[in-house]
Amino acid sequence: MEPEAQKVYKTIRSWIESARYSPGDKLPTEQSLSAELEIGRTALRQVLSRLADEHLIKSHDHSSYQVLGGESALTPTEMKPWKVHGSRHVYRNRWVNLDLVDVEPPGAERFEHHVVRLFRAAITAVIDDQDRVLMLWRYRFVPDQWGWELPGGIVDPGEDAATTAARETEEETGWRPNPVEHVVSYQPMIGMVDSPHEIFVARGAEKVGDPTDTEEVGEIAWIPLTGIPRLMSEGKLMGSGTLVALLHILASRTSFPS
Repeated sequence: MEPEAQKVYKTIRSWIESARYSPGDKLPTEQSLSAELEIGRTALRQVLSRLADEHLIKSHDHSSYQVLGGESALTPTEMKPWKVHGSRHVYRNRWVNLDLVDVEPPGAERFEHHVVRLFRAAITAVIDDQDRVLMLWRYRFVPDQWGWELPGGIVDPGEDAATTAARETEEETGWRPNPVEHVVSYQPMIGMVDSPHEIFVARGAEKVGDPTDTEEVGEIAWIPLTGIPRLMSEGKLMGSGTLVALLHILASRTSFPS
């Protein structure tokens, strides 16, 4: 996508994300958008097609677009949470805490539940204009496995997760990402482990040098998104953050270039 079209893409996307145009609203006509954003109709249609592929808008005809979203599942009511009576530390160090939590589920006996508490992590998927994602080929000794991962790391105390996402990407790859966008927060093992993960996406990056985090360094490559499903099926993608981020990106696209 040309720089002019990329700028317009970001502008219209920001209108949707800031609720200038809410779910169900129609965007201005192509003629109005072309005039307001100073972009040709052909380039504008490329932008609108990308937004449609990402399920942000829907085309009704060649010149009418409606903002999608707003639909959600009904939230169940009148359900009681577990009662927490207290907790005690079993093991603590700078990386991991293990607690025993005194809990009482509704209608069940009270018992002590093991909870592993880890630090918050931030992971970044950097996508370039050729629909490739920046990844690292690494060895992880815990599963004794080689595989592809996205850059990421622990959020330092007092640090914003977006700052961590950008910093870790640059330290681990030597590429400085364009502004990162938060797409989802999740817990990878919700039943026993407290480990908040923040997933970010950046569109484009600048090569600024060599990686500076030698402990985390791996083979760095731009992997085509078209090859991600095959790598996934072959078990060559490691880490829940990598999988969640890439699945989010794949879900936002309905087609890929051959």
